[in-house]
Amino acid sequence: MNCFFVSDLHGQISRYESLFTRIREEKPAAVFLGGDLFPHFAAQGEGDFLDDFLAKGFLQLKESLGRKYPRVFLIPGNDDSKISQEDLIRWMVDEGIWEYVHGQSVEFGSYTVFGYAYVPPTPFFNKDWERYDISRFVDPGCIPPEDGWHSVDEPKNLIEHATIKKDLEELSGRKDLSKSIFLFHTPPYQTALDRAALEGKMVDHVPLDVHVGSIAVKDFILKRQPLITLHGHVHESARITGAWMEQMGETIALSAAHDGDELALVKFDPAEPDHATRELI
Repeated sequence: MNCFFVSDLHGQISRYESLFTRIREEKPAAVFLGGDLFPHFAAQGEGDFLDDFLAKGFLQLKESLGRKYPRVFLIPGNDDSKISQEDLIRWMVDEGIWEYVHGQSVEFGSYTVFGYAYVPPTPFFNKDWERYDISRFVDPGCIPPEDGWHSVDEPKNLIEHATIKKDLEELSGRKDLSKSIFLFHTPPYQTALDRAALEGKMVDHVPLDVHVGSIAVKDFILKRQPLITLHGHVHESARITGAWMEQMGETIALSAAHDGDELALVKFDPAEPDHATRELI
């Protein structure tokens, strides 16, 4: 079963066109979109991009491929705005061109797909998709999730007490995850997939941690051992570490983040996840 995984396209038309071409040519069984779908921090333009390009492109693929149209699973990322969530769901319900899986689980053949969009606190101002990780700790230079900019009003006290750790416990419950595929935006902490270009940088004389992934996600993977986890968010990680795949116990973790102009296309078969490939197109 051939599956595609991409992430962090940030509204770049050329990347999406490359993806559409490969879908049309190779007809994968599924396509996983790992967040940061829209143009960079442009909430006022997301609706136009979504309706006029993104949804239109997938709708044309669905019409041309017919029964060979893939399952398309997607989540937003921290550079996307939560206000667009309603439109993503609207296109899912009205046209069936994709499945919005943030905070959800859906069956995919003999596998189960889970989606989770939140990332730990960042230095960026868009806070729609940020959560405290395992506690209310914020790294030097980062902005707490209750501050910054929110496109949708949420009670401050709920934001202050929510964590990625609690969310993942509620999402997964006591389910057997041995045949699960987790679509994350954040990578796991202190791995080859979360290495940022922060070497030697300091805030208030405090050195910055070069690893910016989620401790909660890492602990979750090591404890619950899902079959496959998919990640993005840290664009430069593969360039710095030379790695886009990491084995964590029995789990195969894959990243499609890329800091060049090309599309990083990860292909995998859930039956043989350690044989995944990645190419820049």
